[in-house]
Amino acid sequence: MDFQQTIKKEVELKGIGLHSGRPVNLKFKPSLANSGINFVRVDLAEKPVIKADIHNLLEQEQKLRRTSIGGADAEVHTIEHLLAALFGLGIDNLLIEIDSTEIPGMDGSALPFFELLENAGVVKQDAKRKSFQIREPLFIQSSDGATLVILPDSDFKLSYTLDYPSFFSPQHIIINFSSDGEKNKKIFKNEIAPARTFCLKSEVEKLQRDGLGKGANYENTLVVDGDKILNNELRFKDEFVRHKILDLIGDIYLLGPSLKGYIIAIKSGHWTNIRLLKKIKKQEEKLREGGVPPFSLQYSFKTVLDSRDIQKILPHRYPFLLVDRILNLEEDKRIVGIKNVTIDDYFFQGHFPGHPVMPGVLIIEALAQTAGILMLSKKENRGKVAYFMGIDKGKFRQRVVPGDQLRLEVKVIRLRKNTGQVYTRALVEEKIVAEANLMFALGER
Repeated sequence: MDFQQTIKKEVELKGIGLHSGRPVNLKFKPSLANSGINFVRVDLAEKPVIKADIHNLLEQEQKLRRTSIGGADAEVHTIEHLLAALFGLGIDNLLIEIDSTEIPGMDGSALPFFELLENAGVVKQDAKRKSFQIREPLFIQSSDGATLVILPDSDFKLSYTLDYPSFFSPQHIIINFSSDGEKNKKIFKNEIAPARTFCLKSEVEKLQRDGLGKGANYENTLVVDGDKILNNELRFKDEFVRHKILDLIGDIYLLGPSLKGYIIAIKSGHWTNIRLLKKIKKQEEKLREGGVPPFSLQYSFKTVLDSRDIQKILPHRYPFLLVDRILNLEEDKRIVGIKNVTIDDYFFQGHFPGHPVMPGVLIIEALAQTAGILMLSKKENRGKVAYFMGIDKGKFRQRVVPGDQLRLEVKVIRLRKNTGQVYTRALVEEKIVAEANLMFALGER
């Protein structure tokens, strides 16, 4: 059983706010089970308490490049590095007295917070830690291409790709936090906590005009100029992507309960992180209201599949199962499926009712489901789910109407352990009606 934790004794810390430039003192105190992480603004007359919770988040459009919480009476800014340290230590309950508006920047990483609280001692409490298992994939993408996806998984995993054209070479990292608390603590302390915040030299002037970075210097912020770090040295060759993982962990910790899921991030920042948190929270609330029944995971490899076989592989059900039969399956190579289009199909009720035409997006979905069967036919992928991640070079060449039989052909372009790319095409009477390259990611149910 996984129990909640707090610190053994009171400890203090002081520093300068990274953005405000103001001196700040922190006092960390043990807290009761089920109380969560609470900040107390002791510099204000009413000493308001602000809980580190998703419901107290401040909008990112107003508080750029940091994560902030607050209410009508008070705010606390730049909390992500501290919250990441609490995740690394497995601390659920803590009272934090603060006498200013912002957490101190320290050296720009989570390590000073981690070491201070580790030395204070971490103790178990007589209450079980809450957890939340992601059941369905969630997706966020910003206008500049920053992308976040979370998939079901039995552990908490993070994959981050950092790729800016004017930056260093692309950086990628995968971190897996299992149910082993001591192992996770060691991974976080050694691999994530020391990674420091960074910015481009070209951004400095604008940040200062926006009133940010008043407490920043070359010691607590890595300033990147082309392929050089100004007046400092890297702690890791890929320190930038490690710090992005640190920020993401800190933001995720606002959910409170221990999270089980696989997060895939591409150039994500606080804006996308926060929006993913809100989607996760909605999924949690929805699942509390009603259970999601498990699907059967037992099936054997076949080269020809009927509808019963297909339903043992895919989680889709009527009216959204769009593959009737598999005619041929060659593992890791290709698959051919059939979809019989009839006037009784539900989508014809509202899609051009007097002139029925199958929606193009559903043709692509039928192709995606066929590709999913191909990927999940492998023994090592049994029990997983293939999630549709992207589409490229999609084209629709001919309408599909009741009475047509769609021949769904999928050919592998690239298959890796947890991702796949395939070329797909749908035909009616040997004529191509739609084609596209599709991308997938595999996750646990």
